[in-house]
Amino acid sequence: MSHLHITTLIFLAMLWGGSFLFMRIAAPALGAIWLIEFRVLIAGLVLLPVIIYRGQIGEMLKNHRKLFIAGGLNAALPFSLLAYAAIELSAGLTSILNATVPIFSALFAYLVIKEQLSWGRILGIVLGFFGVIVLMAWRQQGDLPAASLLSVGAGLLAAISYVLAANYTKQRLTEVSPLVFVTGSQLSAAILLLPLLPFFVPEQRPEMNVVLSVIALAVFSTSLAFALYFSLIKQIGPTQTLTVTYLIPVFAILWGSWFLDEKITFTMLTGCTMIIIGTALANGFSLKKLWVK
Repeated sequence: MSHLHITTLIFLAMLWGGSFLFMRIAAPALGAIWLIEFRVLIAGLVLLPVIIYRGQIGEMLKNHRKLFIAGGLNAALPFSLLAYAAIELSAGLTSILNATVPIFSALFAYLVIKEQLSWGRILGIVLGFFGVIVLMAWRQQGDLPAASLLSVGAGLLAAISYVLAANYTKQRLTEVSPLVFVTGSQLSAAILLLPLLPFFVPEQRPEMNVVLSVIALAVFSTSLAFALYFSLIKQIGPTQTLTVTYLIPVFAILWGSWFLDEKITFTMLTGCTMIIIGTALANGFSLKKLWVK
């Protein structure tokens, strides 16, 4: 992995870590549904002229049914669940819950695909779930209130949705170009969320910091981030690119601490460490495989 690839990987982690900061700012004001509607619509519209210029609009229309399903599983549902969690939970905590995706992926492979797991991957799954349990005790005063439990559950359910989306994409959309997939899935998610908008209308007009957060979330943490993500997959492969998963919570915690004065507790760091190590083990992470060209 070259220095340019490492720099790009870190920048991608910064962008995706920033998404949890932007959701934490905007979700309490707009609500989860309206925030994600703006996110996916703007992201899709930003990329649409690119695929039109490249003559790929026909490819998107040809696969529109599959893209609708992918848009629901990979954008509309998990984005909304994470935004709901961000209404109450800190940016760092929400990102840590999202980092359990590889753990659920390994569990899905074992339970559904009947893939055999090594002892290392099993240890990673167990360690990751214990990390979640530690996080659920992040408030020192007794048990979490019901609202917090729902928020934690929403974050974990979002991770499961990403796993289902990944498996569906692998089976049905492998021949679709990455840019068409991102554009089509984001626009499909926007259409899927439209019927819900009248039921979750924000109570007040958003302030400028909320508006800027929505724009940054859509343009930088979605459109640009996905473009960099697929570019890295093409250049260095999926295994090395997926190491970004371990960096995202680090930046989300930093952004939340620096810009929102979110408290970083020992319990939070302990749970984060357990989940990141568990995620690495569940994903078959190896330093030797990472750095050997």
